[in-house]
Amino acid sequence: MGRDYSHIARRCERAVITAYRELRDVGQNDMAAFQACTTLYRVHHPEASVTEARRLVAEWVDHHVTRAESGPTPGCGCAAE
Repeated sequence: MGRDYSHIARRCERAVITAYRELRDVGQNDMAAFQACTTLYRVHHPEASVTEARRLVAEWVDHHVTRAESGPTPGCGCAAE
């Protein structure tokens, strides 16, 4: 907690990464946090398939959490908000 993800341009991406970190911080295991974040992504993008949501969430978690990079990521087609 206390991490600043304001550099993430897409609101859906920022919401996913914030939720993932907070769920892990309170003791949720990786898979539970991942599944919750996949659902969260689909709330932002109901048109996305489960497969697409899983792929994007996995890419974002790998980029922002695992590798702790702050540069742009591949992502959904929504505009930076």
